[in-house]
Amino acid sequence: MQRVGEPSTDELVDAVMTASRALLAVVARSLAAVDEDVTLPQYRALIVLAQRGARRPVDLAGVLAVTPSTATRMCDRLEARGLVGRDRVPDDRREVQVSLTARGLALVDEVTRRRRAELGTLLAGMAPRDRDAVVRALRTFAESAGEVPEQEWAVLP
Repeated sequence: MQRVGEPSTDELVDAVMTASRALLAVVARSLAAVDEDVTLPQYRALIVLAQRGARRPVDLAGVLAVTPSTATRMCDRLEARGLVGRDRVPDDRREVQVSLTARGLALVDEVTRRRRAELGTLLAGMAPRDRDAVVRALRTFAESAGEVPEQEWAVLP
C-alpha cells in the first residue's frame, strides 16, 4: 500500500527510466570517445569479464541474458579486435574460457575513467543536501540489480 507522500510505482519507474537514459548517454559518449569499434552490448560483456573474471561463453551468455550462440559471436568479434582471449580450461581441455586481454582491460579502464570524469562534472552541480539520498538510492538499486560495487572491481585512476 502506498503511503501519503510516497511516489507511486509509475513515478518511481519514470524517474529510473529518465536517469537510465542519462546514464546510458554518458556510457555511449565515453565509449565513442575511444577509438574502438565496440558496441554497447560488447562493452557490457567486457565489463562482466572485468568484474567477474574469465568465463565460459555459455556462462557469459547467462549473465548478459543472451543466447549462447550470440555470446559466442560476440566473443569472436571481441577476440578479433584483441580485446578478449580464449584459453582452454586446465581441468577440462574441451572447455574454453574467455578473459580480457591487456588491451581489453585498457579499454575498460579508459571508458571507466571517462565515465567517472563526466559523471563527476554532472554530479558537481547537484545540491549537497541531495547527494546522500542519491548515493543511498543508487546503491540500493545496483544491489537489487546484482551489480558489483565499483570499488570492488574497477581499476581507478
